[in-house]
Amino acid sequence: MEKKVLSAIVENKPGVLTRVAMLFRRRGYNIYSLAVGETEKAEISRMTIVVEADEKMLWQIIHQLSKLIEVIDVINISETPSVERELVFFKVQADSSKRGEIIQIADIFRARIVDVAPESLIVEITGDSGKIEAITDTLKPYGILEIARTGKVAMVRGSKRGNNK
Repeated sequence: MEKKVLSAIVENKPGVLTRVAMLFRRRGYNIYSLAVGETEKAEISRMTIVVEADEKMLWQIIHQLSKLIEVIDVINISETPSVERELVFFKVQADSSKRGEIIQIADIFRARIVDVAPESLIVEITGDSGKIEAITDTLKPYGILEIARTGKVAMVRGSKRGNNK
């Protein structure tokens, strides 16, 4: 089984996220990442859902999601050229002796320092999972105090719309 990225276009109404989450819970599927936001139309939202599934499970997930009344369209964008990103905040221990090193690491990864406190820094980075894993491994020796992740967002490349509706 491997991680797959689904894009679901849904009506922007109360309770839709709960119904989607309950579908996964009832079937015993784990959601690794879920990001939801309004689209170019205020009445429509895009859910980017990352799941670990084989082909049969993936077909079942897409089929079951498609049955929900508020779901307009669901596609597997893992098989399509797409752009995928995640936003992460790292709160890192950073006394004055280590601060310069952490700032250099942030520069190397094209991350930004978004908060400075006497004993810590908050580093913000956007990127694919490989970049996120690499900076995580690099910052670990300094002492990561907290991590906040948005979950993956993704969009099909090119002028073709990823979800046709």
